[in-house]
Amino acid sequence: MPSLSYLDALNDALERMDDLGYERGKGVDVANHGPMGAEALALMGRADDVAGWVRRYRRALEHHEPPGARFALDPADEASWRPALGRFDRAGDWERLFARELSDAPWRDVLARWWPRLLPGLFAGLTHGLIRTAHAVRGLYAAASPTRLQLTELARGLAYWAARYTELPGEPRLAGPHGVASAIAALPRVPEKQPPPQRLARLSRIPGYAESLDGPAPEQAERLLSEMTAEFAGVYLAHPELPPVPLIHGVTAPAAARLVLPHLPRELHAPTLARLWQIQAAMLLAFTTGPGAEAAPPPDDAPELAELTARAVEHGDEHVVKFTEACLREYALRPDPRFPAAAHAALLRVPRLDDGGGVSTVVRP
Repeated sequence: MPSLSYLDALNDALERMDDLGYERGKGVDVANHGPMGAEALALMGRADDVAGWVRRYRRALEHHEPPGARFALDPADEASWRPALGRFDRAGDWERLFARELSDAPWRDVLARWWPRLLPGLFAGLTHGLIRTAHAVRGLYAAASPTRLQLTELARGLAYWAARYTELPGEPRLAGPHGVASAIAALPRVPEKQPPPQRLARLSRIPGYAESLDGPAPEQAERLLSEMTAEFAGVYLAHPELPPVPLIHGVTAPAAARLVLPHLPRELHAPTLARLWQIQAAMLLAFTTGPGAEAAPPPDDAPELAELTARAVEHGDEHVVKFTEACLREYALRPDPRFPAAAHAALLRVPRLDDGGGVSTVVRP
């Protein structure tokens, strides 16, 4: 049994990382994963390991300075806040806006008000706006009385989403004839010489993208999320030739949405699922040039679940930690062998945190 509770470890980690900016690295601007990784470790029952992991994480790569606020944004005036969407130089203004919102209203009310405004830009930071927000929400839900650090973390998750807001072309909807597996199989992927950022920039001209926007057939949210995460665990397994980090988000983004949807009005569930599918289709068309072995059964050499957790902690890379937590959580809901197999594959493919981690393999448009 850990000597620290989940919430004690989480708040200690948030205090230790309170001075970190939203991104890190030179020339790549990779999202700050510290609060997300620490929360995932604490959730997996490794609260006593969180402080040591934070020290390792801070040594791995220098973070940017926290952004300062410059010009006030008025949440009641769309002409004030809308032009600031996707403006990373306004990140400090967004953080101040959300901090003010969260001081004046319950966090669920703020979340429900801003979710539909931010949803079209869900691809923000390769979905890290959503994911950081979701980890913050899980911590808030667990707390009888949220701390200042927890509310600040939610403000920062939403602010990062707003500042890196990225809309993909077209309007997705759940109106197709397919399940997720057949929708993936229907994408006409062809070899491309252009790198993923260039393919993303011309996404609307890639064959099959426009047709993909109808997406899978509408399903109950919980079932569709499970299909998304299971199929993308299989996608991750099938592409060892690719950089080992980007396709992880095909699992972690819908797994993150699962944490938030219970706190949102039901009418926001279907639009969220449609945007998630749009992102998954975009990632498949941008990062893969063929289906590979996506339909093959997973290998059966994954360690036991407890051993996977222990190895993820020892490995240390933040992507591996978050991916392992998401895969094991999804496996508990739907015991599909692709989940532990994918977590094991990430352990083998992503460099260890003390060796630089997966940062050098990240591709962000």
